[in-house]
Amino acid sequence: MPTITFEGKDFSCTEGETILDCMTRQGVMLPSSCQSGACQTCMIRALKGNPPEESQQGLKDTLKAQGYFLACICRPTEDMTIGLSSVSPRFSARVLEKRLLNETVVRIRLQRPQDFSYRAGQFINLVRPEDELTRSYSLASLPDEDFLELHIKRVPDGQMSGWVFDRLAEGDDISFFGPAGDCFYIPGKADQPLLLVGTGTGLAPLYGIFRDVLKHEHRAEVHLFHASLAEAGLYLQDELRAFAAQHKHFHYVPCVLHGEVPEGGLQGNITELPLKVLGSLSGYRVFLCGDPPIVNALRQKCFLGGASMQDIHSDPFVFTPQSS
Repeated sequence: MPTITFEGKDFSCTEGETILDCMTRQGVMLPSSCQSGACQTCMIRALKGNPPEESQQGLKDTLKAQGYFLACICRPTEDMTIGLSSVSPRFSARVLEKRLLNETVVRIRLQRPQDFSYRAGQFINLVRPEDELTRSYSLASLPDEDFLELHIKRVPDGQMSGWVFDRLAEGDDISFFGPAGDCFYIPGKADQPLLLVGTGTGLAPLYGIFRDVLKHEHRAEVHLFHASLAEAGLYLQDELRAFAAQHKHFHYVPCVLHGEVPEGGLQGNITELPLKVLGSLSGYRVFLCGDPPIVNALRQKCFLGGASMQDIHSDPFVFTPQSS
C-alpha cells in the first residue's frame, strides 16, 4: 500500500482510499469541502512522487506542472510526500547590474545560483539583509540565462524599493526565496493565440513569458499590450519593437491613459483596449500582470470576451505605498 509522508510523518493508505480519507482516518484534517473534486478546497502539492492524472482534473496546466492535485479524489498509486505549500530554499546572489529603465523603474540583474530553477514569469521574494524585510518581484529573465532579472518600481515612501534605488549597489550580495507563482507558459497548443497584458512593472514577467513563447516556436499570434498612465511610465519600447520586427506573429502595443500616444500605440483604458483590437478572445490563452484592480477587471473582461477561465493566468502585484 502507498505511504503518504506529510510534515515528516508517514501515513499508510489502504487499497482504493483517497489521500483525504487516509489523512482524516488517521487524525489529520486537511482543508476540504465538497469531497468530489469540484470546489478545489483540498488542493495540495506533491513534493515527491506523482499524483494520478485523474486527481488533477479541472486544474490549470500551470498548477498541474507544479505537482498540485485534489486530495479528495486522489487514490495514490505510489509513495508520495505532500505539503500544503512547498518550503522554498533560501539563495544568495550577487548584484551584477543596476540600470534605470525609466525615471521610476530600475533593472536589477543577479548572478543566478547554480541550483536555482524556475519558469519564465514566476516571482522571487527578495530579502533586505539588515532587517529581513521581504518583498516579491517577478522574474523577467529566461530559465537558461545565467542571471536573474528584476524590474523594480520606486514607490513613494516604499521601504524596499527606496532601499533598492538608493543603497543597493553592483557587487552587493542579497538573498531571496522562491520561485513561486503560476503565471507562466507551458509549451504545447502551438496554434493557440496568446494575449499578454501588463501595467507598469507588470511587463517584467510578461517580458520573460513572451520570449519563452518565441523560444518554443509558438506558431499562433502573440499580442502584448503594455500600459501606463502616460508614455513616461513605459519602458523597453525599442527592444519590444525590435522583437515585433523580427517575429511577424508577435505584436507589441504600448498603451497610455492620457497624453501623447507612442508609435504604434493606443490611448484609453487598458481594460477595454485588448477586446477593441482583437474582438472575441475565444480560444485565447491569456496572461495578466500588474495592479490588482486592473488585473481583476481584465480577468472579468477577458472571460466575458470569450476566454476560458482555465486559460486565464494572472499574478496581480499586491503592495501598499507605505511598505513596498
